[in-house]
Amino acid sequence: MPGPSPGLRRALLGLWAALGLGLLGLSAVTQEPFWADLQPRVALVERGGSLWLNCSTNCPRPERGGLETSLRRNGTQRGLRWLARQLVDIREPETQPVCFFRCARRTLQARGLIRTFQRPDRVELVPLPAWQPVGENFTLSCRVPGAGPRGSLTLTLLRGTQELIRRSFAGEPPRARGAVLTATVLARREDHGANFSCRAELDLRPHGLGLFENTSDPRELRTFTLPPEPPRLIAPRLLEVGSEGPVSCVIDGLFPVSEAGVYLALGDQRLSPDVTLEGDALMATTTATASAEQEGARQLVCNVTLGGESRETRENVTVYSFPEPLLTLSEPNAPEGTMVTVTCAAETQALVTLDGIPAAAPGQPAQLQLNATENDDRRGFFCDATLEVDGEILSKNESVELRVLYAPRLDDSDCPRSWTWPEGPEQTLRCDARGNPQPSVHCMRPDGGAVLALGLLGPVTRALAGTYRCTATNDQGQAVKDVTLTVEYAPALDSVGCPERITWLEGTEVSLSCVAHGVPPPNVSCVRFGGAEVIEGLMRVAREHAGTYRCEATNARGSAAKNVAVTVEYGPRFEEVSCPSNWTWVEGSGRLFSCEVAGKPQPSVECVGSGGTSEGVLLPLAPPDPGSRAPRIPSELAPGTYICNATNRHGSMVKMVTVSAESPPQMDESTCPSHQSWLEGAEAAALACSARGRPSPQVSCSREGAPWPRRLRVSREDAGTYRCLATNAHGTDARIITVGVEYRPVVAELAASPPGGVRPGGNFTLTCRAEAWPPAQISWRAPPGALNIGLSSNNSTLSVAGAMGSHGGEYECAATNAHGRHTRRITVRVAG
Repeated sequence: MPGPSPGLRRALLGLWAALGLGLLGLSAVTQEPFWADLQPRVALVERGGSLWLNCSTNCPRPERGGLETSLRRNGTQRGLRWLARQLVDIREPETQPVCFFRCARRTLQARGLIRTFQRPDRVELVPLPAWQPVGENFTLSCRVPGAGPRGSLTLTLLRGTQELIRRSFAGEPPRARGAVLTATVLARREDHGANFSCRAELDLRPHGLGLFENTSDPRELRTFTLPPEPPRLIAPRLLEVGSEGPVSCVIDGLFPVSEAGVYLALGDQRLSPDVTLEGDALMATTTATASAEQEGARQLVCNVTLGGESRETRENVTVYSFPEPLLTLSEPNAPEGTMVTVTCAAETQALVTLDGIPAAAPGQPAQLQLNATENDDRRGFFCDATLEVDGEILSKNESVELRVLYAPRLDDSDCPRSWTWPEGPEQTLRCDARGNPQPSVHCMRPDGGAVLALGLLGPVTRALAGTYRCTATNDQGQAVKDVTLTVEYAPALDSVGCPERITWLEGTEVSLSCVAHGVPPPNVSCVRFGGAEVIEGLMRVAREHAGTYRCEATNARGSAAKNVAVTVEYGPRFEEVSCPSNWTWVEGSGRLFSCEVAGKPQPSVECVGSGGTSEGVLLPLAPPDPGSRAPRIPSELAPGTYICNATNRHGSMVKMVTVSAESPPQMDESTCPSHQSWLEGAEAAALACSARGRPSPQVSCSREGAPWPRRLRVSREDAGTYRCLATNAHGTDARIITVGVEYRPVVAELAASPPGGVRPGGNFTLTCRAEAWPPAQISWRAPPGALNIGLSSNNSTLSVAGAMGSHGGEYECAATNAHGRHTRRITVRVAG
C-alpha cells in the first residue's frame, strides 16, 4: 500500500504538533479557545485534477468531525483530532469545502476555497469567407471555449506574425470561463494568400504556476477584385458557314488575374480560347468556325468568373451560307470565228451580274454570246453575285478567261525589225509572237550561221550583231520576219589608235589625233592638262607643246579617257644661266662645274682644256641628275680656257668657258707660329702671322680675355693668348697664339741663414733668387780658401760646412740668360 501523499504528510505533521502543544498544557485547555483548521485554505487546481485536504482541530477530545464538499472523494485517513481526504476529478470553477469538529458542545468550522483552471487547449478561428472582395470589411472571430479563469486570459488576432488586435480579460469574475474575440478587418490586395490565426495566453504566474499558450490553425484569406463593368467582346457580326472569324474577350482590373476563369461559346458550341494575362488585364482570343447546323442568328457569350462572382457579355452573330457564283464558257478554247456562250449563275437567291449586266431577277442566271476573234483571246469575263444578310450587302465574284486559237503574228511591238542592245550586261533576248497556242520562235542568220538564244538570260557580245530571219510556228500556221541586231558598246582607246606616248620634233608640223573603237562611232577630243582648249588640226611643234594631254572618247554608251604624254625633242642649246662662260673653282669646296644644256634627249657634255696649263685636261662636270654618281672631286684644278661640246641625236653645239682657281684662307705653324716671344723693352711689334689663300686673305689678331693696350715698348703685361683670324671671299681660318715676353735676369734676393753671422766651425746657407725669362742660370763665386761647399740641384742654394774664420768673406751670386747677366754680393762674418 503506498504511503500518504505529501499533502497528507503536511497535514499529519501539523496535527501532531497541535497534540504536542495540548499535552504540554492540559491544565490550560479550558482557558484557550478551540479552533478548526483546513489546509490548504485556498487552492488552484487544473480542471479534472485532484487535491488532498487536511482538516484538523486543537480540541483535546473532539466528539466528532468531518469534511463537507460536493466533490468526489477517493480516500480518507483519520486521527483523533484530524482527518485527510483526497478530492478527485475537480471540475467546478469554484467550491468551498467546510472542515468541522464538535468540541464541548460547540461546533468548530473552517472554510476553504478551491478554484479550477483550464488550459487554452482549443483555440478556434472562425472560418474565413472563400473569397473576400478587396476594399470590403470581413470579420475575424476567435473562440477559446472552457479556458479560464477568464481574468487571466489574453487573446491576440494575427495576420502572419503581425498583431492585429490584442485583448486582456483582466477583471472578469473568477468563475468566468472561455472567451471570444472579434475584429473587423478591411481586405486588401496584399492580404491575398495571407494566413490569419489566433493566439491564446493563460497567465497563472501570479498564482505560482506558469504561462500557458496555444495558437489556432491558420486560415488563408483569398481576396479579389472584379470590376462591375462587363468584359469587352470583339467578334464579327456576320460569319459565313465554313469560314473562321477572330473572337476576343478583354477585361481589365482583375485581381488576382491568374485565378479568373473564362467561358466563351457560340450558340451551343463552346470555344477554347488562348488566355493572355498582362498586369491586371485578361485577354481571351480564339477563332470561331461556323457550321451549317448553326446557320441563322446565334449568340456569342463571354463570361469571366472570379471569387464566386461573374461578369458576362453577349453579342449577336449571324451565320450565313453564300457559295461562290458559277461562271461557264460553252467553248473554253474556241477556234477563231466560233460562237461562244457565257453563263453566270448562283445557287442561292443572290442577284448575279455578268460583265455589268444584271440577271432578270435574284436566283436567275445571266448570259451573253460572242463570235470569237483574235482580239477575244485571253478576254476575261466577270461574274458578280450579291446577297443581303442581316441588313448588310455581301458580294462574291468569279472570273474566267476565253482562249481563242489563231495562227502566229510577228508584230513590230513584240518582235521589232531593228534591235539595238548594249554590250556587256546579261540580257534576255526576245522575239515574241502572238498566237494561240503560243507559237515557238526561231531566229538564225540566213547563211545558216549564228542562232539567237531567245528567252534565255545571257551576255550580249559584239559577235551577235547582224541580220537574222525569225520564224514563228504553231498548229494554226506560221509567220516569218527579218530582223537586224545592232550591239552598242562604249568607246575604247587602245595603244594602236591612241598610243600612250608620242614624240614630236621641234619645228615640224603634226596633229594630235586618237582613234577610238565603239558603236555608235565615238567623238574624240584631247585637252592639255591645266588648259581648256581642245587640240585640233595641224600645228607647228614648239617646246611648250610638250606635256600630258587628256583624250576622251564619248558615245551614247559611255566614254573612255586616256592620258597621252607628248615629248618634244630638240637639239642642244647652251644657256648662260645653266652653263656660265666664267667659273671660279674654290679649292676644298667640293663643288664641280655645272654645265646643264637644254635639249631632248638630254645632250652629253664634255669640256676639254684648250691651252696653257689646261691643255688637253678634262674638266670634271657636276652630273645633271642629283641621283647620278658624281666624278671624283679633284684636289687641284688647272685654270684656263675650256671648250665644252654638247651633243644629242638632233645635233651638237660648243661653248668656251674660262675657269679660274681660288682657295679659302689657311694658316699653319709655318705662316703663323703658335708660340711667339717678345723682348721686354723692345719696340712694340705686331704678331708674326700670315695666311695662304686666293684672293690674298686679310689677317687680324686680338688678345683673348683682356684688352690689348697699344704701347710703344714691350711690357711683361703683353704676355698671354691671342687669336688671329684670316678672311677672304671664300671663308675664314683662325689660330690661337701664345705670346711670351722675355726679359734680362735680375737677382731679386740674396740672403744668409742664420743671419747676423756664423760661429767659428759652424754651418751656414746662402739663398739666391733671380727673376728672368727664359729662366736664368745661377752661379756662385766664393772667397778664396772656402771649403766644404755644396750646391742645390738648381744652384739656387749654397751650403757651407765647418765655417772657420777663414771662411768668412764676400760671396757673389750671378744670374745669366740669353739676354744678359746680373750679379749681387753678400758678406758673411764669423763671430768670435
